[in-house]
Amino acid sequence: QVQFVESGGGLVQAGGSLRLSCLASRSDFSGNAIGWYRQAPGKQRELVASISSGGSPTYIADSVKGRFTISRDNAERTVHLQMNSLKPEDTAVYYCNGLRFLSPWGQGTQVTVSS
Repeated sequence: QVQFVESGGGLVQAGGSLRLSCLASRSDFSGNAIGWYRQAPGKQRELVASISSGGSPTYIADSVKGRFTISRDNAERTVHLQMNSLKPEDTAVYYCNGLRFLSPWGQGTQVTVSS
């Protein structure tokens, strides 16, 4: 099964930007759609963006539309989430995983947006 390792999180002021990266353990991940998920403290994990195997975004949550962009590089086995105009409500642990075929959740990467 594919394992995912997330990185790029950190502390940023509202209005700032972060670029999250997800590295997949196997090259055959490229045949699958991938999503970025997030989970805020005390809240359910939610899908924020997804991308097809061919690199076409298939879902962007309304709450992040116009601010977040998902992309992938199959040769590098990476998926990225560019986050601009960050808001405090974006604070969460962000995870990368398959969309149709879920792997065990990794550690995620913490994003904290201060006012």
